[in-house]
Amino acid sequence: MKERQKEGMEVILAKSAGFCFGVKRAVEKVYEQTGSEKKIYTYGPIIHNEEVVKDLEQKGVKVIETEEELAALKEGTVVIRSHGVPKNIYDLIDDKGLECVDATCPFVKRIHKIVEKESEKGAKIVIIGNPGHPEVEGIMGWSKTPATVVESREEALDFTCKEGEELCIVSQTTFNYNKFKELVEIFEKKGYNVNVVNTICNATEERQTEAGEIASKVDVMIIIGGKHSSNTRKLYEICSEKCPSTYFIQTLEDLHLELPEDAATVGITAGASTPNNIIEEVQNYVRINF
Repeated sequence: MKERQKEGMEVILAKSAGFCFGVKRAVEKVYEQTGSEKKIYTYGPIIHNEEVVKDLEQKGVKVIETEEELAALKEGTVVIRSHGVPKNIYDLIDDKGLECVDATCPFVKRIHKIVEKESEKGAKIVIIGNPGHPEVEGIMGWSKTPATVVESREEALDFTCKEGEELCIVSQTTFNYNKFKELVEIFEKKGYNVNVVNTICNATEERQTEAGEIASKVDVMIIIGGKHSSNTRKLYEICSEKCPSTYFIQTLEDLHLELPEDAATVGITAGASTPNNIIEEVQNYVRINF
C-alpha cells in the first residue's frame, strides 16, 4: 500500500465540503454570545455535529430539547438552531421575556414564510422530507392548516386530497434533489392543483452533484459528518450508489480504512455541519498513510 502511495495515490477533496453558509452563520452567532456572564441556551443542538456542540458546552452553552425545558427558564438568551423551530417556540420565548437570537438558516426561514402565506390562503401543505427531522418539524409549525410529510414514492402514490383543493409542495433544504423531482412528478401526474416550490438550497444541490461526480471516478469514497446529519446521510446514499467502497465517519477516530488492493484514488466530501479542521485531519491522514 505504501509503495502505491509513492507511485501517486490520488486524493480528491470536494470543493463544497464542510460548513455551508447557513451553518457557518449559526455557529458564529452562538460563539458571539459566549464569554459573558449571561446564561446561553440553544433550542436543540445548533447544528448536527457533536464535536461543535461539545465545544460550545465547554464554553457554557446549554442545549435544551423541549418546550417544558424552555418554559422553565427564568432568564438568559435562547439561540434558535440553524434548522429553525415552529412559530409557537418564538411565542413562548417572547412570553417568558427571554432574549432571542435567531440563527435559523435564511433558506429555511424562506420556507417558513412560504408555508405560512400559502396555508393562510387555504392551501394544503406537503413537505417532502424526513419525518421527525427538526427542520421538517419546524416547517410544519408554520402551517395554518394540517401539513403532510412525504418521504417515499409509496407515500406519494398513497396521498389523496379533495377535488379542487390546492396543494403547496415544499422540500426540506437538504433533501435529495433527484428524489424530490421524482416525488413531485407523481403528484403532478395525479392531476392535482399543485404549486411546487423547490426549496432545496443551492449549496445542497451543488454538494450532492459534486459528491456523486467524485464517487463515480474514485475507488474509495469517505463521507465526513455527524451521525444525525440529514444532508450527510444523503451524501452517503448518493456516493454509495456510485462507489461500493463508501465510508461514513464523524471524525478521524472513526476511520478504520482498508483500501481495496487495486485502489488508486480516494474521494473525500463532508456534510454541511462538518468543521474544516476535521476535514483537514482526515485528508492529511489519508494522504500520509495510504
